[in-house]
Amino acid sequence: MSDSSQSKPPGTSFFATPNFPDFTKLFADMKFPAMPDMEAFVAANRRNIEAITAANRIALEGAQAVSRRHMEIVQQSMAEMTEAVRAFATPDNPQAKAARQAEMLKKIYEQAVGNIKELGDLIQKSNAEAVALLNRRFTEALDEVKSLAESKK
Repeated sequence: MSDSSQSKPPGTSFFATPNFPDFTKLFADMKFPAMPDMEAFVAANRRNIEAITAANRIALEGAQAVSRRHMEIVQQSMAEMTEAVRAFATPDNPQAKAARQAEMLKKIYEQAVGNIKELGDLIQKSNAEAVALLNRRFTEALDEVKSLAESKK
Protein backbone atom coordinates (compact mmCIF):
# COMPACT_ATOMS: atom_id res chain seq x y z
CA MET A 1 0.00 0.00 0.00
CA SER A 2 1.23 3.42 -0.80
CA ASP A 3 1.40 6.11 1.84
CA SER A 4 -1.17 8.83 0.97
CA SER A 5 0.68 11.51 2.92
CA GLN A 6 3.69 12.17 0.78
CA SER A 7 6.65 13.69 2.50
CA LYS A 8 7.32 17.34 1.61
CA PRO A 9 10.47 19.29 2.13
CA PRO A 10 10.50 21.16 5.44
CA GLY A 11 8.96 24.65 5.33
CA THR A 12 6.44 23.95 2.59
CA SER A 13 2.75 23.46 3.14
CA PHE A 14 0.90 20.28 2.34
CA PHE A 15 -0.94 22.04 -0.50
CA ALA A 16 2.18 23.39 -2.22
CA THR A 17 2.35 21.38 -5.41
CA PRO A 18 3.00 22.44 -8.98
CA ASN A 19 -0.77 22.60 -9.55
CA PHE A 20 -1.63 24.13 -6.18
CA PRO A 21 0.72 27.00 -5.21
CA ASP A 22 1.64 27.82 -1.64
CA PHE A 23 -1.03 30.31 -0.53
CA THR A 24 0.88 31.37 2.54
CA LYS A 25 3.49 32.94 0.27
CA LEU A 26 0.81 34.61 -1.85
CA PHE A 27 -0.92 36.09 1.19
CA ALA A 28 2.36 37.20 2.74
CA ASP A 29 3.03 39.39 -0.30
CA MET A 30 -0.42 41.03 -0.25
CA LYS A 31 -0.91 44.41 1.39
CA PHE A 32 -4.15 44.58 3.38
CA PRO A 33 -5.56 47.86 4.62
CA ALA A 34 -5.05 48.64 8.25
CA MET A 35 -7.84 47.72 10.62
CA PRO A 36 -10.10 50.67 11.40
CA ASP A 37 -10.21 52.24 14.81
CA MET A 38 -12.67 49.89 16.48
CA GLU A 39 -13.94 52.53 18.93
CA ALA A 40 -14.72 54.86 16.03
CA PHE A 41 -16.30 51.99 14.11
CA VAL A 42 -18.54 51.03 17.05
CA ALA A 43 -19.45 54.67 17.70
CA ALA A 44 -20.37 55.18 14.04
CA ASN A 45 -22.57 52.09 14.06
CA ARG A 46 -24.22 53.26 17.28
CA ARG A 47 -25.01 56.61 15.59
CA ASN A 48 -26.38 54.71 12.57
CA ILE A 49 -28.70 52.69 14.80
CA GLU A 50 -29.76 55.82 16.70
CA ALA A 51 -30.59 57.56 13.40
CA ILE A 52 -32.61 54.59 12.17
CA THR A 53 -34.42 54.39 15.50
CA ALA A 54 -35.21 58.11 15.41
CA ALA A 55 -36.43 57.88 11.81
CA ASN A 56 -38.67 54.94 12.76
CA ARG A 57 -40.01 56.93 15.73
CA ILE A 58 -40.79 59.90 13.45
CA ALA A 59 -42.54 57.61 10.96
CA LEU A 60 -44.53 55.92 13.74
CA GLU A 61 -45.56 59.25 15.25
CA GLY A 62 -46.61 60.41 11.78
CA ALA A 63 -48.66 57.25 11.25
CA GLN A 64 -50.31 57.75 14.64
CA ALA A 65 -51.15 61.37 13.78
CA VAL A 66 -52.65 60.27 10.47
CA SER A 67 -54.63 57.56 12.22
CA ARG A 68 -55.95 59.97 14.87
CA ARG A 69 -56.93 62.54 12.26
CA HIS A 70 -58.55 59.86 10.11
CA MET A 71 -60.63 58.72 13.08
CA GLU A 72 -61.70 62.33 13.73
CA ILE A 73 -62.72 62.66 10.07
CA VAL A 74 -64.74 59.43 10.23
CA GLN A 75 -66.51 60.57 13.42
CA GLN A 76 -67.26 63.97 11.89
CA SER A 77 -68.58 62.32 8.73
CA MET A 78 -70.84 59.98 10.71
CA ALA A 79 -72.28 62.93 12.67
CA GLU A 80 -72.90 64.87 9.46
CA MET A 81 -74.48 61.84 7.81
CA THR A 82 -76.83 61.36 10.77
CA GLU A 83 -77.81 65.03 10.56
CA ALA A 84 -78.37 64.73 6.80
CA VAL A 85 -80.61 61.67 7.21
CA ARG A 86 -82.72 63.57 9.76
CA ALA A 87 -82.94 66.56 7.44
CA PHE A 88 -84.11 64.40 4.53
CA ALA A 89 -86.73 62.69 6.67
CA THR A 90 -88.77 65.88 6.85
CA PRO A 91 -91.66 66.26 4.45
CA ASP A 92 -90.67 68.74 1.76
CA ASN A 93 -91.41 69.25 -1.87
CA PRO A 94 -89.17 67.21 -4.22
CA GLN A 95 -87.44 70.26 -5.72
CA ALA A 96 -86.35 71.55 -2.30
CA LYS A 97 -85.09 68.09 -1.29
CA ALA A 98 -83.15 67.74 -4.54
CA ALA A 99 -81.58 71.17 -4.05
CA ARG A 100 -80.58 70.30 -0.46
CA GLN A 101 -79.16 66.94 -1.60
CA ALA A 102 -77.11 68.62 -4.33
CA GLU A 103 -75.78 71.19 -1.86
CA MET A 104 -74.98 68.47 0.68
CA LEU A 105 -73.18 66.34 -1.93
CA LYS A 106 -71.11 69.35 -2.97
CA LYS A 107 -70.19 70.04 0.67
CA ILE A 108 -69.32 66.36 1.28
CA TYR A 109 -67.16 66.23 -1.86
CA GLU A 110 -65.26 69.40 -0.90
CA GLN A 111 -64.71 68.08 2.63
CA ALA A 112 -63.49 64.72 1.31
CA VAL A 113 -60.99 66.40 -1.02
CA GLY A 114 -59.80 68.64 1.82
CA ASN A 115 -59.49 65.68 4.20
CA ILE A 116 -57.52 63.63 1.69
CA LYS A 117 -55.18 66.57 1.09
CA GLU A 118 -54.74 67.07 4.84
CA LEU A 119 -53.93 63.38 5.42
CA GLY A 120 -51.56 63.39 2.46
CA ASP A 121 -49.78 66.46 3.85
CA LEU A 122 -49.41 64.77 7.25
CA ILE A 123 -47.91 61.67 5.65
CA GLN A 124 -45.60 63.70 3.43
CA LYS A 125 -44.37 65.81 6.36
CA SER A 126 -43.63 62.74 8.49
CA ASN A 127 -41.83 60.97 5.65
CA ALA A 128 -39.81 64.07 4.78
CA GLU A 129 -38.63 64.42 8.39
CA ALA A 130 -37.61 60.76 8.59
CA VAL A 131 -35.79 60.82 5.24
CA ALA A 132 -34.02 64.09 6.09
CA LEU A 133 -32.75 62.55 9.32
CA LEU A 134 -31.47 59.45 7.49
CA ASN A 135 -29.87 61.59 4.77
CA ARG A 136 -28.02 63.66 7.38
CA ARG A 137 -26.71 60.51 9.07
CA PHE A 138 -25.70 58.97 5.74
CA THR A 139 -23.72 62.10 4.87
CA GLU A 140 -22.09 62.07 8.31
CA ALA A 141 -21.22 58.38 7.91
CA LEU A 142 -19.56 59.01 4.55
CA ASP A 143 -17.55 61.85 6.09
CA GLU A 144 -16.51 59.52 8.94
CA VAL A 145 -15.38 56.82 6.49
CA LYS A 146 -13.42 59.41 4.51
CA SER A 147 -11.83 60.71 7.69
CA LEU A 148 -10.87 57.19 8.82
CA ALA A 149 -9.42 56.38 5.42
CA GLU A 150 -7.36 59.57 5.40
CA SER A 151 -6.06 58.97 8.92
CA LYS A 152 -4.71 55.52 7.93
CA LYS A 153 -2.60 56.87 5.06
